[in-house]
Amino acid sequence: MAILPVVSILSRRMPRELTTGSRQEILQTSARLFREQGYDATSMNDISAALKLSKGGLYHHFRSKDEILFHIMNHAMDITEARVLVPIREISDPEERLRALIRLHIQLVLRARDREITVILHENHPLPPGLRKRVNARKKEYIHYLEQLIMEVQRARKSKNVSHRAAAFALLGMVNWIYQWYRPDGALNEEELVRQYTEIFFAGALQ
Repeated sequence: MAILPVVSILSRRMPRELTTGSRQEILQTSARLFREQGYDATSMNDISAALKLSKGGLYHHFRSKDEILFHIMNHAMDITEARVLVPIREISDPEERLRALIRLHIQLVLRARDREITVILHENHPLPPGLRKRVNARKKEYIHYLEQLIMEVQRARKSKNVSHRAAAFALLGMVNWIYQWYRPDGALNEEELVRQYTEIFFAGALQ
């Protein structure tokens, strides 16, 4: 009768330890659990169990649930900058740049890749004041960029009906709420949704 090596037996019984690049997996899984169960109802035990990871392995990467939430939100801002702001900075015309921002931000909210993480960014979760201040500073940078861009478009169109600040928050509110009601198998596909939201915004805030 063959005898399994000790290492093989232990690998069946012991939780795994994550390897290099595993922080991303922790963030993805934690974001999913926070969305499904609620932040307060999710424990570090829940996260380690979902990852099939020892608690020691989890605490090796993150000291607390607050720290995990902070890194989820911070990573969400990294994703937003990489997939929205970086591409549009190559567009010289302000109106085309704003149309591209609306399209790319909607795609960020709708598409499966990293959706859990980007959605967490826009929900009201408790963070310690120091960490919350750091996340809010990055959010404000994005909002300020959007305000300035809207102001450029308003200036070019000679539109003064809506303040650029009100327009920026209205646009973000519309786009960031999509995940609450949108269904990929519904009557409205992504392309049509982008077209309609862009039309709504330009026909309203920029007239």
